[in-house]
Amino acid sequence: MKQPTFREALRFWVKLGFISFGGPAGQIAIMHRELVDRKKWIGESRFLHALNFCMLLPGPEATQLATYCGWMLHGIRGALAAGVCFILPAIALMWGLSWLYVTYGAVPAVAAVFHGLKAAVLAIVISALLRVARRALKTPMAWGLAAISFGALFGLGLPYPLIVFGALLTGLIGGRMAPRQFNVTVEPEVKTGPIAATVKWSGVLRTALIVVVLWFAPVLAAGWLGGWHGTLAQQGWFFSKAAVVTFGGAYAVLPYVAQQAVEHHQWLSAAQMLDGLGLAETTPGPLIMVLQFVGFMGGWQHPGELAPLLAATLGAAMTVWVTFVPTYGFILVGAPFVERLRSNVRLSAALAAVTAAVVGVMLNLAVWFGLHVWLPADGTDWFAVVLSAGAFALLQWAKWEIVPVVLLAGVTGLLWSLI
Repeated sequence: MKQPTFREALRFWVKLGFISFGGPAGQIAIMHRELVDRKKWIGESRFLHALNFCMLLPGPEATQLATYCGWMLHGIRGALAAGVCFILPAIALMWGLSWLYVTYGAVPAVAAVFHGLKAAVLAIVISALLRVARRALKTPMAWGLAAISFGALFGLGLPYPLIVFGALLTGLIGGRMAPRQFNVTVEPEVKTGPIAATVKWSGVLRTALIVVVLWFAPVLAAGWLGGWHGTLAQQGWFFSKAAVVTFGGAYAVLPYVAQQAVEHHQWLSAAQMLDGLGLAETTPGPLIMVLQFVGFMGGWQHPGELAPLLAATLGAAMTVWVTFVPTYGFILVGAPFVERLRSNVRLSAALAAVTAAVVGVMLNLAVWFGLHVWLPADGTDWFAVVLSAGAFALLQWAKWEIVPVVLLAGVTGLLWSLI
């Protein structure tokens, strides 16, 4: 394998931040093609092992994979360079789009575009649901966990974190008793390796302490300066909790965010939540950037004594900070132990259980979106139904990329408004 200089790697991470469209699957494919096949900076087995490790963690797996690859190449500075460059373009674009949305969103032409975007977003969610289900539901246990997850959310209204931790516990226990039900193959434990051999507890603990301090410092500052019940402090606490339960990526955590941000905190409406997801689908970077939009809208609509734009910008910044600082921290703290996790059957079973439960969570999300997009208060929206079906066909059978589908849906919504 070729070892790049830090400057060579930095140029690639900057480029990746601007071309990382297509959601987690597309972003992971781009990194594999560039880092493994073309540049040969990282070997195939190490890349796949890194991906498996990132799948064990809460948070956006593509962001964590980029961070982990940067760590493998150049240590902590490489991890930070890769992780930050991966999201910076998305942060800037999402802030600009959020400002345009709150400024011009009431214009009929803009509303028509978002009418089309919502239908496409629903098709994207259904397509992602099928893709994850094919990979995750291979045993009766997996099907059962998915069904229980959906019933607990849709029928009983149980909170999302409880679903995740229940699945984790099931996998940890079941992986020991019946590993085949979780599609896990038992392998000898790996006790040696270049990373495992160099673990230094003092360094790991120091890194963990720094991450925790950086993570909560702005939250505590917001509570001290603006009050613990102020919007900014509440956003800091809420999205800090979301950061540690986002197993399965953005699609899985959205029902939890919607339940709390829309219904409890009332930072934005369900329709605005759908609009934000449409915006996130059109920008590079992780889809979890939709949370930045939620933070922006919360600050804009509940500014307190601040100017709305300043409050919205602070809300967006707070949301991004508490979402991604722990994401990077999980990699920086956990990477030195990654070799010891390679053949841990119980952890692999826990991951499989969470992935199966995520299918039920995503089904709940699809139903929630469908009710809002297809069945608004004034009756069935047949335009949205037909457009969703067309977008789904383009994604599922014509194999179109997400961005062209979203853009086409927006244009279609605009044209429909003119008929």
